Amino acid sequence: MSSWVGRTAAEIAAAVREKRASPHEVVAEHLARIARLDGRVGAFRHVRAQAALAEAEEVADRPDLARLPLAGVPVAVKDNLAVRGESTRNGSAATPDTPAEHDHVTVARLRAAGAVVVGLTNVPELCVFGTTEGVHGTARNPWDTSRTAGGSSGGSAAAVAAAMVPIALGNDGMGSLRIPAANCGLVALKPGHGTVPAGIGNGDWFGMSENGPLATTVEDARLMFDVLADRRDTREAPETAARTIALSLRSPLPGVTVSRPYAEAARAAAGLLARAGHDVRPAEPPYPWWLGTTSLAHWTAGTAVDAEGLDPRRLSRRTRVHAAVGHRFVKGVRSGGRREQLRRHLEPFFAGHDVLLTPALARRAPAAAAWHERGWLRNLLANTNYSPMTPPWNLTGWPAMSVPFGTLPGGAPCAVQLVGRPGSEAALLEVAAQLEALRPWQRTAPLD
Repeated sequence: MSSWVGRTAAEIAAAVREKRASPHEVVAEHLARIARLDGRVGAFRHVRAQAALAEAEEVADRPDLARLPLAGVPVAVKDNLAVRGESTRNGSAATPDTPAEHDHVTVARLRAAGAVVVGLTNVPELCVFGTTEGVHGTARNPWDTSRTAGGSSGGSAAAVAAAMVPIALGNDGMGSLRIPAANCGLVALKPGHGTVPAGIGNGDWFGMSENGPLATTVEDARLMFDVLADRRDTREAPETAARTIALSLRSPLPGVTVSRPYAEAARAAAGLLARAGHDVRPAEPPYPWWLGTTSLAHWTAGTAVDAEGLDPRRLSRRTRVHAAVGHRFVKGVRSGGRREQLRRHLEPFFAGHDVLLTPALARRAPAAAAWHERGWLRNLLANTNYSPMTPPWNLTGWPAMSVPFGTLPGGAPCAVQLVGRPGSEAALLEVAAQLEALRPWQRTAPLD
């Protein structure tokens, strides 16, 4: 019997639909891998072993099994989205340990497509930071367990990179899908606003947070995205059209520089795409001088709203300070004026370019450490210095994705970011698929 661990979601679903594999054996193999490896990785806050096996049997008995796009595919869910029968702790001791009565709509869509939820993944408290650690555990990068997996979808990314699941559900309010994906060598897509149901926390961080897939291949990311977006009329992806691609190596935030490995990865990706027939040209988006202060205001204000009603004595110090800073910005952020101003500022640039190509990060991730016990300013600087590239596209609400490309010194994955205008998810996936074909990556970390 061949193992299904390490296979793609598309391969597993095809085998289950054709009855070459049973959902029970697929799920059982992945649960065994979680039990064996997660002590080293820290991807999961809670593993639903018995419930997942029972649900796998239910999938096998479904009359529509042969039509399920994710038949029998194990999936991990970020611990800020409701899973029926399980508590949603959001990385905190201050949240209630009360089982959810209903699935979040994205979880319900995954289950309707045949996926089996094997567990809920670790996040930083209230999903605030770009490192994942706290009272429920520390998520480490399976490629280098001395480093954080990133955040806030760090546990979901670690689970996929360690082949504990082929795909995982996360969300992105300031880069929380793309940052851990870049660290862990995964494909992640932050959809544009309104494409996938959000319903994250208290108001989706003012509409900036989006749910999306983490996967090891572009095919799996597209498959999961279609399910999450409820796109039932999906067809074969068209051949990649020649596009106008802007290459930008400059950090959007003044004073933050991009390290050589990430800049070189973006240049190399641009060269490949140019040789493949795209019109690739250096071009810098006109980031406004106030982008940094606007990002900080929205980041902290989102936490202030999410922390309302929670016992501050049970929150970590960095979270309390973050929320306190954000309280002064909530009213202004709710108006949405700066976000609309930023969209108007950047629209002419995207009128002349189909895709923006940038480094995914500025430098490698911080160490896997007890960042939740460190001061707020130290966390703020660590996050800002390594992940300045992602926040603008949450503020605009436009689609963006992280794509593995090359390696860092030491062998951990490097990555680039692709950004597009509203409604360009399919175009971004096409360009990502071309990068994958031209420069394939090792899909999972060599933990065994």
